[in-house]
Amino acid sequence: MSGTVRVQNVVTSGTFSLDGGTWDVDNNIWLIGDDEEVVIVDAAHTAAPIIEAVAGRRVKAIVCTHGHNDHVTVAPELSAALDAPILLHPADDVLWDQTHPGVKHGVLEDEQRITVAGTDIVALHTPGHSPGSTCLYLPEVGELFSGDTLFSGGPGATGRSYSDFPTIIGSIRDRLFALPAETRVNTGHGNRTRIGDESPHLEEWIARGN
Repeated sequence: MSGTVRVQNVVTSGTFSLDGGTWDVDNNIWLIGDDEEVVIVDAAHTAAPIIEAVAGRRVKAIVCTHGHNDHVTVAPELSAALDAPILLHPADDVLWDQTHPGVKHGVLEDEQRITVAGTDIVALHTPGHSPGSTCLYLPEVGELFSGDTLFSGGPGATGRSYSDFPTIIGSIRDRLFALPAETRVNTGHGNRTRIGDESPHLEEWIARGN
């Protein structure tokens, strides 16, 4: 990657629960920054390995791509330990409150910019997997953090409460596939991909449905 910004990946394991069901999941947590400061993307399952990866750097924000419990599990714990604000799109407050009732967080808005290590992170509101799902785009270095909106092989799941398949397809088509084809996609679970590897398959996904 060009410049001083680097991306680190921490994987934690736990459970995702919604609509009365619980599933075992491995989550990607992403750290964006340099030797001095960092932004944490998602706060899954266990705080200790995330704090270890921060390694004493100043944490500018803990950004939650959406409000599902497996992406916000330890956000309040990290916020307290690292003296950093939690940012989440307010449309996902209904999900946040299922995990952290009464705990406040900062607001993440569409097109909001967060600067870390001299580089802008741009928030792209991409509803569908959840009402407030938001991807993070670093235009200067061609990196996207897609949460559970876009994966290697298709869109995020839309079969549970607060999800909608036509909405996620619209978000991916209009917001994500408008990005350069070479943009690297860092996902909420599983392997990385690129916009150009996924965009040719949009019609297949629509035909397949959710």
